[in-house]
Amino acid sequence: MTRFGKTMAALALGASLGLSTVAVAQDVKHDRQDLRHDRKDLRHDNRDRVHDRRDLAQDRAQLRQDRRNGNKAAARAQMRDIRADKRDLRHDRRDVRHDRRDVRHDRRDVRRDVHGK
Repeated sequence: MTRFGKTMAALALGASLGLSTVAVAQDVKHDRQDLRHDRKDLRHDNRDRVHDRRDLAQDRAQLRQDRRNGNKAAARAQMRDIRADKRDLRHDRRDVRHDRRDVRHDRRDVRRDVHGK
């Protein structure tokens, strides 16, 4: 191989290593942004769960009061609210499970990209 050929091969190897380093850095940046986004979603979903539990407790207390007072129409309305709150709570639980899984996978991706494990 000529001197020119060796030089070109070395330049090509250096360029490919440089490009792969840039690609890894961009991948790490993307994974970290995704991790921050998933953590934000998780905090939001947990706040929603707290709010839904509070609403559910209030609706149950109101239902008991309406039943004691014999107000059947109000009791039916409270039952509808309770069903809606339970549905929201189930939805939020599912979102939390998915967000936790996403956070776990994103952490693994960042570790793999940074440490090569």
